[in-house]
Amino acid sequence: QVQLVESGGGLVQAGGSLRLSCAASGRTFSSYAMGWFRQAPGKEREFVAAITWSGGSTYYADSVKGRFTISRRNAKDTVYLQMNSLKPEDTAVYYCAAQRGGSNYRLRLISQYDYWGQGTQVTVSS
Repeated sequence: QVQLVESGGGLVQAGGSLRLSCAASGRTFSSYAMGWFRQAPGKEREFVAAITWSGGSTYYADSVKGRFTISRRNAKDTVYLQMNSLKPEDTAVYYCAAQRGGSNYRLRLISQYDYWGQGTQVTVSS
């Protein structure tokens, strides 16, 4: 199966930037989509951004559109989340996820993903 490892989280002041990375290892598949989700204390996990490996299409939650950018490096099986103009409400554990196959189906939904990383903490101070 596939293992996903996130990195790049940390503490940043409001208005600052961070770039998260997600590296895939193990028996990776040829075509899959990648997504980023986040979960704050006491709240449910929510969609942040997604990208298709082959098609290059991207999707964003309204709350992060214009501030966050998802990108990929296929040759290295790595996906990134560039986060700019960070706000305190962005504070959460951020998770990388992968959807197997080439359907790219309903990438905003948690239930559509097959593999998950361990998460990386992002804290934005007021």
